[in-house]
Amino acid sequence: MPGSGSRTASDRGPVVSKPTRSVTVSSSSSASPSARATTDLTTDRLVLRVWTPAAVAAVHGEERLPGWADDFPAEGDRVVAGFLTGHPEALAGGGHRLIAERAGGAVVGSIGFFDGPEPGTLEVGYGVVASRRGLGYATEAARAAVADALCAPGVHGVYAHADLVNPASLRVLEKAGLTRLSDDGTTARFGVTAGGSAG
Repeated sequence: MPGSGSRTASDRGPVVSKPTRSVTVSSSSSASPSARATTDLTTDRLVLRVWTPAAVAAVHGEERLPGWADDFPAEGDRVVAGFLTGHPEALAGGGHRLIAERAGGAVVGSIGFFDGPEPGTLEVGYGVVASRRGLGYATEAARAAVADALCAPGVHGVYAHADLVNPASLRVLEKAGLTRLSDDGTTARFGVTAGGSAG
């Protein structure tokens, strides 16, 4: 998101600016995904796995691990890995996940949460590699991660920003249950509250 330093929601993988502060997921955090976030989230076609130190080191060091899609990591994944390298405490909570296909296990992107614009809110950012775009993976991952975050104690809203020139990302957020709240001519702001309404 321009100005806040969080990852812009996009299924094409770019990051507007380097993340500056990540959500630490723990039972003591007032604005964090639940303790369940340290385990896998499974959807019909995907598994959202917590980033491991080995995955962070490999992405940050430009190495490849077995089980990655040929075009993983994308630029956004590299930026997140750089952030996690500098802030290893963010790994402990599970607020950042790799998106993997259940069939075959290939890692095809990532999704994560950062502190939102006000207490009790989170910003979500995500990216899916080019070879897997158009399959609905970004929507499926966002829907699961947002639903999990909204079940956490102290979290009352999840927000995201998407470039207006990226209609696919705008649709992803709408299909994931977020409502378009505003736009500034360049980016649109989306949100949802724990009660399911717009933020």
